[in-house]
Amino acid sequence: MLHAAGASGAIAGAGSMRVLSLIPPMTQLNTPYPSTAYLTGFLRSRGVDAVQADLALGLVLRLFSGPGLDDIKGRIEAMPARKRSPLLQGFLEHFAHYRRTVEPAIAFLQGRDTSLAHRIASRGLLPEGPRFDVLDVYVDPDGGDPLAWAFGALGVQDKARHMATLYLNDLADILREAVDPRFEFVRYAESLAMAQPSFEPLARALAEPPTLVDDYLSQLTHAALAEHAPQVVLLSVPFPGSVYGAFRIAQCIKAHNPAIVTVLGGGFANTELRELSEPRVFDYFDFVTLDDGERPLLALLEHLAGQRGASRLVRTYRREPDTGQVRYINLVEPDVPFAEVGTPTWDGLPLDRYLAVLDMLNPMHRLWSDGHWNKLTVAHGCYWKKCSFCDVGLDYIGRYDGASSSLLADRIETIIAETGHTGFHFVDEAAPPKALRGLSEEILRRNLTLSWWGNIRFEKSFTPELCQLMADSGCIAVSGGLEVASDRLLKLMKKGVSVEQVARVTRSFSDAGILVHAYLMYGFPTQTVQDTVDALEYVRQLFAAGCIQSGFFHRFVCTVHSPVGQNPDEYGIQLRPLPPVSFAKNDVGFIDPTGVDHDTLGVALNKALYNYMHGIGLDEDVRYWFTGKVPRTRVGRHFVEKALG
Repeated sequence: MLHAAGASGAIAGAGSMRVLSLIPPMTQLNTPYPSTAYLTGFLRSRGVDAVQADLALGLVLRLFSGPGLDDIKGRIEAMPARKRSPLLQGFLEHFAHYRRTVEPAIAFLQGRDTSLAHRIASRGLLPEGPRFDVLDVYVDPDGGDPLAWAFGALGVQDKARHMATLYLNDLADILREAVDPRFEFVRYAESLAMAQPSFEPLARALAEPPTLVDDYLSQLTHAALAEHAPQVVLLSVPFPGSVYGAFRIAQCIKAHNPAIVTVLGGGFANTELRELSEPRVFDYFDFVTLDDGERPLLALLEHLAGQRGASRLVRTYRREPDTGQVRYINLVEPDVPFAEVGTPTWDGLPLDRYLAVLDMLNPMHRLWSDGHWNKLTVAHGCYWKKCSFCDVGLDYIGRYDGASSSLLADRIETIIAETGHTGFHFVDEAAPPKALRGLSEEILRRNLTLSWWGNIRFEKSFTPELCQLMADSGCIAVSGGLEVASDRLLKLMKKGVSVEQVARVTRSFSDAGILVHAYLMYGFPTQTVQDTVDALEYVRQLFAAGCIQSGFFHRFVCTVHSPVGQNPDEYGIQLRPLPPVSFAKNDVGFIDPTGVDHDTLGVALNKALYNYMHGIGLDEDVRYWFTGKVPRTRVGRHFVEKALG
C-alpha cells in the first residue's frame, strides 16, 4: 500500500505499483521531449517505481526501416494504379534504391555511421524526390557548389545531414499519401484536437479501421506493456499534434488490460481541457490532470493505493461511476516547490537512437532539431507574466518559483553524468537574468564545460557584461520575443521593452558570440498594413546590423486565457461567439475593425524572413516582398544603427 509522506519525503510501499510514462507521437526526433524525464525523476525521488519509454521515436524508427518500407510499398500496390500520384509511382519505380538506403540513412542521422557523409553529400547515394527541389533555389554563379555558402569546404557532415533530412521528408510525404494523410513529424493529426470544442472528430478517427501507423503504434504499446508491466500509465500530451497518438495508445492499453490505470496530462490538457465535460474521453483515460503533475500524481497514487478518497484528488478530472458524468476535483494543496521536484532522468530512453536532422541551414534555427539537448528548467513560470497575448493566468506561466544556482548546477552535473551529453536547452518561458547570472557564475566556479541555450526577455538587465559572462559559461544562443517591432504595439502587448532596447540587448548578445533568435508576430489587434511594413523594416535592420541571426513570424492567435481574450474591449476587438464546448477550448476568433488581410501579409513576412536568415535581400526595400501595393516604411533607414550608438 502507498501512503503520503512529507513535502520532500518518500512514498512508502511504492515498489508494489509501477508507473510507466510514455511519450506519444509526435514530439521531437532529435532529443526526448522532457515531460517524462521530469515526472520519472520526481517519482523516483519519492520512492515510486517509475519507468519511461518514447513511443514517438519508436514509431518513426519502425516506419522508416526496411520492413516498414515493405509495408508502405504493399499499401501502394494495393491501390488502383490510376490513384497513384507521381510521387507514389516514383517510389515504386525506385523502391529497391529506397529500400537499400533507408536504414543506412537513419544510422547516419543517429550518428552511428558518420563515414557515409561523403557519399550522401555527393548526392550519389540517396534517391532524390520532390523535397530536393529546394536545392534548386541555390545557384552558384561561378558554377561551384551551390551550398558552399552554408557548409563551406569542410562542412561535409552537415551537408550530408541536410540531404538525409530531405530524404526522410520525401519518405514522410510518401507515407502521408499512401498510408495516413494525417501523418506529420510534429503536427500529427493536430486538427482533431486543437481548439476542437467537440470530441466527435477525434472519436470518429479512433473508431476507424487502424492504419499501418496505428498498427505499428499498437505493436509498440504492447511491447512496452510486456517489458515494464505497469499498473499506471501516464501519457503527456504537450501539443495538439500528440493527442491522437496518446488516445490510440490508451485505446490499445484498455483493450489489452482494462485494469491498467491510464492518466492524461501535459501542456495540451493544461491549456485546452480546462472545461472538459465529455464522458467519452474516459473510455480511454481513467483520469485527466491539470497543471504541474507532481502534486496531482502524488494524490492519485495515494488514491489508487486506498490511502485517499476520490474527493481528495488534486486538479483531476474523473468520470463518476454512478452517474457517468465528468467531475473536476481539486482539493487545494500546495504544489511541490520547484527546488524539490528532483532531477530529470533520461534512464530508459535510447539516447543513441534519436535523429539529428537538419531542416534549416540557418545556424541558430537548426538548434531546435539538431543534436541531443538535455532539457532543464532554470525557474518555474515567468517572472514577467504581463504580456497581453500570453496565457499569463495559467499555472505554467503565472506561478513563478525558482531554485538556487547551486542546486541547478548539481542537477546539471547529475544529468551530464547520466547522459554523457554536455548540451543543455533551458526550456523556461523566460529565464530570469538574475538566475542566469548566478548560474553562469556557478558553472564557471565549478569549472564545468557545457553548451547551453534558452529563452529570455530582451530586457535591459542583459548588459554587455552579463552577456559575456553567459558566453564564458557556455551560452551559445538565446531566443526571445520581439513580437511586433512597433513601440505602439509593444506597449499594447505590455512587453515592457522598446525596439531600441531590443536592438541594444540583441547586439550585446551577438557581440559576445551568442546567436539570437527573435520570435515575431503579425496580426495583433489594431495592427495596420503600415505597422506590418514598419515591423519588417525594423527586422531587416536588425539582421543587417548583426543583432539577430534567426527569427520566425507567428500569426497572432487570441486565446481564451490571455488578457486579450479576457478583455477584448481594451484591444479594440470583438470576440466571435464560441460553440458549446465539451472538449478542447483555447483559440477564439475575433473581429478586428482594421480589416487587414493578415494572411496575405504573412506570406510576404515569412518569405522575407527566410531570405534574411540566409543573408539574402537585406539591401532590398521591404516593399519588394509584398504582392500588391503597400505603403513606404516610416522607419528611418538608419534607425537601428543610431540606436546602437
